[in-house]
Order: sequence, then C-alpha cells, then structure tokens
Amino acid sequence: MRDPATLSDMTELRVEIDRTDAELSALLAHRAQLISRAAELKAANGWPARIDARVDEVIANARANAARDGWDPALAEYIWTELVEWSIRREETALGRE
Repeated sequence: MRDPATLSDMTELRVEIDRTDAELSALLAHRAQLISRAAELKAANGWPARIDARVDEVIANARANAARDGWDPALAEYIWTELVEWSIRREETALGRE
C-alpha cells in the first residue's frame, strides 16, 4: 500500500485505487468462502443462519475497526450491514431455509 501523500498525479492515484480494489475483492472472495463454511458448520450443529448477537458483534467490530483505521464508522456500518445480510441470505440458501 502506498501512502496517498506520495502519489503525485491522478494516473498514479488511479493505479493505487485499482490495486486496492483488487485486494479488497480478493478479501471479499475469501470472506464469501468463510461464509460457505459457516453454513456447513451451522447445518451440522442445527444452528440458524441468523444469530442476532453475532450480527451485532460483527457490526460493532466494523465500526470499531473503521474508527481505529481513520475512516467513517457510519459508512463501515452501512457496508457491513449489507455484507452481513447478504451472508445470511447465502447461509439460508445453503441450509435450505430461504
């Protein structure tokens, strides 16, 4: 990751944005694989896709991580809420409980 202050023009900046987006996509793909595994483990344990305490914990973690990393916790909450809801729908489909 390059320090944004070292980027001298828009071409360099866009290259770094694209590189960062590619890294984010790879991380999100890994997270999706983790969600697939979570569905398998939940099925084996008879657990539901939605566990409200865990949803709250993930959202709180997202807000705290954003605050620690210097970006908007409200935006992190919005993004992670969408991500968590997508994950729950994916688990419900895998569990046959749509």
